Amino acid sequence: MSKVAIMVTSGYEESETMIIVDFLRRLQIEATTFSLTDNLYVTGMQKITCKCDVLFNEAVDDYDMVFLPGGRPGGANLSADERVIKLIQRFNEQGKYVVAMCSGTTVLEQASIINGRKVTGCHGYEDKLLSGKFVKEVVVADENLITSIGPATPFPMVYKMAEVLGVDPSDVKEKTLYNFAKGK
Repeated sequence: MSKVAIMVTSGYEESETMIIVDFLRRLQIEATTFSLTDNLYVTGMQKITCKCDVLFNEAVDDYDMVFLPGGRPGGANLSADERVIKLIQRFNEQGKYVVAMCSGTTVLEQASIINGRKVTGCHGYEDKLLSGKFVKEVVVADENLITSIGPATPFPMVYKMAEVLGVDPSDVKEKTLYNFAKGK
């Protein structure tokens, strides 16, 4: 079973984080929330507090994919955390999947792992993701790097995550009425 590590820090974007965790688990993909604070309880951008599964630790290196949600100041807090920068640099060097949404995409620039690859991010981020080829698409996958725009896009994002991990999301799309809503 594939494993996804979700990085959670103060000011995380709740919808991006919780929908990704929820749907990864529905898809039978192991999804573990790692608190980057000194507490399992972390408060997000909208003042919703979640209890993470574990505190950040070296077990994260055993995962197949790392996910960086956005948020304010969540994205900035991720960028300022040297453990996160080193983690995504290691994942990138090993060809493991590095996935980011919204302001979480700025961490990729901070870690210098974009390097000419196609990326997307929140509107206006073409000025922040300068080392990549910014495209205005909902979800962009380029090699082991997957990016998405923001709080309205976690559903197509999580389905892309599943697909690259070799999991067919068709059944979950149908059961959760994603197909009925035509992905909107």
